[in-house]
Amino acid sequence: MSGQLRFEILGPQRAWYAEREIDLGPAKQRAVLAVLLLAGGRPVSTGQIVDAVWPEDPPANGPNVVQKYVAGLRRVLEPDRSPRTPGQVLSLTDAGYSLRVDPEAVDAVRFERGVQAARQRHTTGRTDDALAELAAALDLWQGEPFTGFAGPIFEAARQRLVELRAVALETRSELTLDLGRHRETIGELVELVAEFPVRERLRHQLVLALYRSGRQAEALAAYREFGDLLREEYGIEPGEALQELHRRILRSDPTLAATPHTAEPQAQRPAEPQAQRTVQPQAQRTAAPGTPKPANTAPAPETPQPAAPVPGPESSRPATTLPGPATSVVAPVGLFPSLPGPASPSALSVPPPPALVPLPPPAAPTKPTRRETPRWASRTVTILGTVLVLLSFGCLTWLVILAYAGWRRSWRLAVAGLGYLALLVVEVVMLDVESPDAEVPGPQAVTFLGLALITWLAGAVHVVLLSRGLWAAITGRPDSARGRADEERRIRREHSRYLLYHYPAARAELGLGRPDLPGTFDDGGLVDVNAVPEQVLTTLPGLTSEQGRQIVVDRWLRGPYASMEEFASRCLLPPSATEPLRDLLLFLPPASRPDEARTSGS
Repeated sequence: MSGQLRFEILGPQRAWYAEREIDLGPAKQRAVLAVLLLAGGRPVSTGQIVDAVWPEDPPANGPNVVQKYVAGLRRVLEPDRSPRTPGQVLSLTDAGYSLRVDPEAVDAVRFERGVQAARQRHTTGRTDDALAELAAALDLWQGEPFTGFAGPIFEAARQRLVELRAVALETRSELTLDLGRHRETIGELVELVAEFPVRERLRHQLVLALYRSGRQAEALAAYREFGDLLREEYGIEPGEALQELHRRILRSDPTLAATPHTAEPQAQRPAEPQAQRTVQPQAQRTAAPGTPKPANTAPAPETPQPAAPVPGPESSRPATTLPGPATSVVAPVGLFPSLPGPASPSALSVPPPPALVPLPPPAAPTKPTRRETPRWASRTVTILGTVLVLLSFGCLTWLVILAYAGWRRSWRLAVAGLGYLALLVVEVVMLDVESPDAEVPGPQAVTFLGLALITWLAGAVHVVLLSRGLWAAITGRPDSARGRADEERRIRREHSRYLLYHYPAARAELGLGRPDLPGTFDDGGLVDVNAVPEQVLTTLPGLTSEQGRQIVVDRWLRGPYASMEEFASRCLLPPSATEPLRDLLLFLPPASRPDEARTSGS
């Protein structure tokens, strides 16, 4: 029966047996089925199902509840099975429950494979076939997946599929522009820009299509509208690629004109990190002889020059994309392990990378920094100072504060110390030492008591708060030394990501993302999750040794990870565990050189 089952999750969740729709039962039972479909035939333990379906309020008898819903699914998926025979479609193994269906029976698998097939068609120059594959894949989309299902597992899977659809739509528009159909693409691009208002790649395509259609003023207006949106909502400017297109439109660059389609495969580049804004040119377009020039253009030089490339806009997306800006040479295994694995690097024609440019050192601080005091010394001084103030009943508060002022070279603490000294002098003056038996007036006694409490108790609290660690814990702000170190490491990570994208050779020459390999280059603590061993993974924040072992096994069985979303989905990590890792992890494709491949697989 499994050969006639079909499942739809790209929209409302539905299942079919031949031409008959199956009633999947209540919402939680549908959620259990969705978890099994996301596993792609891998066994899923009862605990993982409970965590995915009931992320916030798991039932007390979780295994029994899961068993009840599994029994309900077996009744609708295998109605002819006798009660005491083992299930053939939904079976129980030592590792958990497994849904045994043809991968092509799930529309999301067909969608991903269609996008992968389109990428391969375009790589070989078959642009028309690539467009047909993309159209067939996008026709499978019936709406946002997993609506009504809450929790980090479903949310990560939903975001990944939505992102993959957006990338497929962008790529279809790009291929249509490559074929010279810019006029018929404008209407669809306007709709896509309304649906995805901040995707820069779509804005780039719309501006280019308008310009090639002879609508230069509207192209400039579309650019200005996008720039206003970014500045008002996010306080940023358009990416460098879109700004370069704007400058070329202003000078009526003749190389922006549409050129006849050629069937040359395009070279691909490693995927750009998500934090990187500027991207590389999307394609090399050479102005062919006889190409019409827009009006008001300068005469062409006598010596023909190669056409400058049209920069492609940035796009933050998973590595499963067609050739274009920031495209990876591999397709991620994704949520479904039955998908084809990474493309062979040897099959791609990739130009040699340029010479490696050394990373500039971070800017030196404007003023010299002092050596930081060890934590134990700071705590000891704080304790001794507090005890001294309390035992002297505030008489020595001024001395402790002035000592701190000299130690930290702080004029503010010096003023505070002189203030405590002035209060002590006032207290001494208020004491009538010549007539010890004289009655002290009431207001004077109250004033004296208040000043004594300030120099004693308030002074003790002041000394305690001078501890930088305690002050950072109260205010929630890190101390300056740690903040400077974190900022320096963040800058180094950004520089290293820049090197990885623009100079791929830096990956092997500098050992970026490989703290397990010997090297002197500081990449700010980046970790290539597709290459490092288990010992490095267990040192990452929020990951246990068991999780590190599971990541290595999953990576070996199902291939490399392509994005943070895929990493979180395959490893069943909650957002609280993935957010601290987002700035540290790299998702690089397997190394193309044999020695690198051996290192990554170790």
